Amino acid sequence: MFAVIRTGGKQYRVAPDQLVTVERLDAEPGASVTLDEVLMVGGDGAIKIGTPVLAGASVTAEVVEQTRGPKVIIFKKKRRQNYRRKKGHRQDLTVLKITAIAGA
Repeated sequence: MFAVIRTGGKQYRVAPDQLVTVERLDAEPGASVTLDEVLMVGGDGAIKIGTPVLAGASVTAEVVEQTRGPKVIIFKKKRRQNYRRKKGHRQDLTVLKITAIAGA
């Protein structure tokens, strides 16, 4: 069984016991999180597609850890103008372990 969920403006295909890294969610490690924006549920030959979300479907996950992504360097330069700007960014991420998928 699998599901397609939407969180943090992105879509993820998830299955039970899978580890997924998503945009930061406000939850402590070890806490249980319910994701309600389920776009599609599939498995066992039957596929249910939402318009845009499935009513009554949810995905339950356990927060494994709060982490940060790799550093991205933003460098701006205008040649011959002595203009240089360097900036770095690290995105806050949450690692989830999918525990259950409840289909509609």
